[in-house]
Amino acid sequence: PLMLTILGLVASAGTLYLGTHVADISIWAMNFALMFALALGIDYALFIVHRFRAAHWGSSEDVRHAVATTMDTAGKAVLFSGLTVLVSLSAVMLVPSPAFRSMALGIMVSVLFVLLASLTLLPAVLARLGDRVDALSLPWVHGGEHRSARFAAWGERLWRRPLGFGLIATVALVALAVPVLGLKTGMPSIKVVPEDDSSRQGYALVQAGFGAGAPGALQIVASNADSAAVTEILASDPGIAMTMPAQPNAGGELVLVQAMPTVDPSSPELGATIDRLRTALPAEAFLGGAAAENHDLEELLSEKTPIVMGVVLVLGFLLLLVALQAPLMALLGTVTSLLATAAAFGVSRLVFQEGIGADLMGFESQGFLDAWGPVFFFAMIFAISMDYTVFLLASAKEHWERSGDAREAMVGGIAHSGRVIFAAAGVMVAVFFTFALSGPLPPREMGIVLGVAVLLDAALVRLLLLPVLMRLTGRSAWYVPRWLGRVLPKVTFSH
Repeated sequence: PLMLTILGLVASAGTLYLGTHVADISIWAMNFALMFALALGIDYALFIVHRFRAAHWGSSEDVRHAVATTMDTAGKAVLFSGLTVLVSLSAVMLVPSPAFRSMALGIMVSVLFVLLASLTLLPAVLARLGDRVDALSLPWVHGGEHRSARFAAWGERLWRRPLGFGLIATVALVALAVPVLGLKTGMPSIKVVPEDDSSRQGYALVQAGFGAGAPGALQIVASNADSAAVTEILASDPGIAMTMPAQPNAGGELVLVQAMPTVDPSSPELGATIDRLRTALPAEAFLGGAAAENHDLEELLSEKTPIVMGVVLVLGFLLLLVALQAPLMALLGTVTSLLATAAAFGVSRLVFQEGIGADLMGFESQGFLDAWGPVFFFAMIFAISMDYTVFLLASAKEHWERSGDAREAMVGGIAHSGRVIFAAAGVMVAVFFTFALSGPLPPREMGIVLGVAVLLDAALVRLLLLPVLMRLTGRSAWYVPRWLGRVLPKVTFSH
């Protein structure tokens, strides 16, 4: 799994490098693509290899038929999981920002290569290895155990006492999600740079010598005739500490006036000052500068984030509906993924806004979450959550199609996918938390938020809450109206 993932990463890195020759790509694109593709690639490979072992060793199928069985079951689940991830990330493209689009596109390219490697190269390698797939492995993996006795017992326990376990999971997730109501966002401040970096030290010297707002000077371009009016408006505004003399251009028809705000460029108060000045300045005057650009981008993100979230939810539900052929189960999968995402955002507020654990993890709280976080984190957390949803429910649907029994679907789904979900989640958490150990704040934010999200999703949602909901809804969870069955493409997970 690791070697195939690395091959996918190398291919995506090469593609991103070639992309830099035709378009501007964010400096974070490669970091985020590496993080995401490494975690998902190992996930997909684990799921496929585990299913191959079960078919070959557990069911005594020959190598050729074992590969066919694997791709007809686990292969379909991986395909739908990958499509869900790609669709979720594609919604970020709705934000009209080249930097954001390049980051989303970079992650999508890496996921696409890893998905292709999992669906083409990995089956070929398994067919070639055959019995040698377990060479040098631990002795107990040769049993071909596809149905875990421990997770089967866990499923039976959930079946007998669904309300108690469901209440525990729901209360825990809701309690973690509540802090999201007070989540604040802002554009990254100088605090994202390590304290010992020369750029941060120079930033501090500028502020100490010339005022808090000196690094974020506002630039106003106006006609020469409006020069006096612009200077007067700036001088009378309480958010402006100092105004530079107007500088005419070569032709003399335009002037540039620079104004120093009273607050740090990352302060929310500066946004109010910018909005106030744009209203007061002459219609032909334009206010710009790095601080104004950040403010405009933050406003754009606030406007587009609800749209992106809505698109992700709708498309995720539709993909689950096609995969599972069961409206209620698709809805339950989508809602539980949303709950896990909300809980992860609640934790992100406690860590990055309130600073809980910041000293332990070696970073300084900005007092808010980066404004790009909600739109990006939502798409990625929801994609990962749906990844595990597909793994669990595809296995449950396979048992439902074979038995027609709701209990066997729920218990069998956990017994056959629980161990893989547990192991894959452990790998993902390790990968994400590794990126949270050092470096600038943005990768740390992503590593911590995604790591916590995977931990909560696997432990409380996929292996607890969602099985409980399957138990409570019973056969109705798998019901599909006749008219809908005729509309949807036929997808099965049994072989």
